[in-house]
Amino acid sequence: MATDGAHIAASGIAVVLSGRDQTILQGVDLRVERGAFVSLIGPSGCGKSTLLKVLAGLIEPMAGAVQVSGLPPREAARRRLIGFVFQEANLLPWKTSLDNASFLLETAEPGRPRRECRERAREILTLVGLDHAVDKRPSQLSGGMRQRVAIARALALEPEILLMDEPFGALDAITRDEMGDLLLELWERTRKTVVLVTHSIHEAVLLSGEVHVMGGRPARILQGLPIGLGYPRDEKCLADPAFRALELRLRQSLLEGRSRVRRA
Repeated sequence: MATDGAHIAASGIAVVLSGRDQTILQGVDLRVERGAFVSLIGPSGCGKSTLLKVLAGLIEPMAGAVQVSGLPPREAARRRLIGFVFQEANLLPWKTSLDNASFLLETAEPGRPRRECRERAREILTLVGLDHAVDKRPSQLSGGMRQRVAIARALALEPEILLMDEPFGALDAITRDEMGDLLLELWERTRKTVVLVTHSIHEAVLLSGEVHVMGGRPARILQGLPIGLGYPRDEKCLADPAFRALELRLRQSLLEGRSRVRRA
């Protein structure tokens, strides 16, 4: 499959639910440029997380082709080009923030001195604003802090691409906004390629350079909407009529997708 330089390129992706002969995704095409910040939105159960797992090499599609940095997803993951952040932080409860943040790096590089792995993890914890909590265990951390550790754990591997599956979905509104600001700051500093699954239209418009709306049955990408707002994004951006217009367009696209499901 020709990628024309895209960092992530998917074409004609189909996924059938194992054992139930139910097609979840059909004919999904997605192109993500290097250094882009892209969000996937859509109704619950429409296949957003499934598509993200296809890109990560965690699910093998029944049809179609995917390349990540010019490689099959599993090979890209093996080379640690992909970092994955789940909705739940999934930290080891008996380990400190520093131990959790260095865990994947130590596992991936067993021959690397543990001191170097922990030094790298400490740097990333500082980057995500947790330098004061390196010795705390998950039970001593708030939900937002636990997610910061999970992000640090993924970033410690120095991936080119960060795939995020509703990482802020379980957080309260204030903490969610804070985490969105953190993620945007990290992206602006590192310019990693980010694909974010979210249910929040507001979050998608605020963070992304492009938003893809998923829907239908089986699900596919109904619309790709360039956001066209400059960075950095701040409070002034929220008051811009263009911001509200983009939210409205995405909301209408989601409603149209639900209508297609009802007619199917």
